[in-house]
Amino acid sequence: MSVSVVYWSGTGNTQAMAEAVAEGIAEAGKEAAVIEVGAADAAALAAEEAFALGCPSMGAEQLEETEMEPFVEALEPLAAGKKILLFGSYGWGDGEWMRDWAERMKNAGAVLVRDEGVIANETPDDDTLAECRAAGKELAEA
Repeated sequence: MSVSVVYWSGTGNTQAMAEAVAEGIAEAGKEAAVIEVGAADAAALAAEEAFALGCPSMGAEQLEETEMEPFVEALEPLAAGKKILLFGSYGWGDGEWMRDWAERMKNAGAVLVRDEGVIANETPDDDTLAECRAAGKELAEA
């Protein structure tokens, strides 16, 4: 069974995090599918028991609005009972976008693997990438 890691990345920071999450999933003995959100399907993703979503903070601490926001909106009514890991990078603020996103997914009935997701300020460092791998492993074992 494959575990999907769906992400949007503008600079490559969130993509690097997605790849680290996928490495953690593989360490747990499961196959990971890393998918850019433009190529993802919300209904197909919702058929999985567990998956990861990654998006950087954009604008006034919000999700990327042309691809990721509509995808999350389509996924929300399908998220109840799903085990989800959220992750992403930010360049300013304090991670409010991730807390808002986590709250939104909890309100949709999802079970979050990490309550406030995994976040990186700018480029993820080795510690953050290790945290992504650990979180990916937790997701695969959830």
